[in-house]
Amino acid sequence: MKTILAISGSLRSQSSNTRLVQAIVSLAPPDIKVEIYQGIAHLPHFNPELEGDVDLVAVEEWRTQLQAADGALFCTPEYAHGVPGTLKNALDWIVSSGEFMHKPTAVISASSSPDGGEKANASLVQTLRVMMADIQEEAILCIPAISAKINAEGELTDTQTEIALQSVLQVLTQAIA
Repeated sequence: MKTILAISGSLRSQSSNTRLVQAIVSLAPPDIKVEIYQGIAHLPHFNPELEGDVDLVAVEEWRTQLQAADGALFCTPEYAHGVPGTLKNALDWIVSSGEFMHKPTAVISASSSPDGGEKANASLVQTLRVMMADIQEEAILCIPAISAKINAEGELTDTQTEIALQSVLQVLTQAIA
């Protein structure tokens, strides 16, 4: 069985992006296990002078989970036309350690805005590509008006969004294979 590590760019437990990541778990094909990364809030502020510090357990767990995963899937909101600082901080911790080298990766942004967080999406794609992540164009998705497409229980209420997410998962699964 192959594993995808799913990362929400939001710290809010009931954010649309976190609920979307939870919904993606149930959309995965039977031969794919989607694990949700839970440690983003525990990562310290990035400081390269701390590399190798024994107290960086959260950073080591982040790197280990990424290394163990066959693929990665990000789902992020857009804050001030960019990626949330917490998500950028998480990526800064792995820029030089190589976890994304040629790793199949999908990037989704979901926002209440009409553009679906396209600026954050583009920024995240650019950052991940610099880190040498393998991102197929068909594995990039912006979802506008997300609050009308997923309910408080994390259930998708929009068929087109569900189809688009299944398509992204299919592309990511093929890239992993």
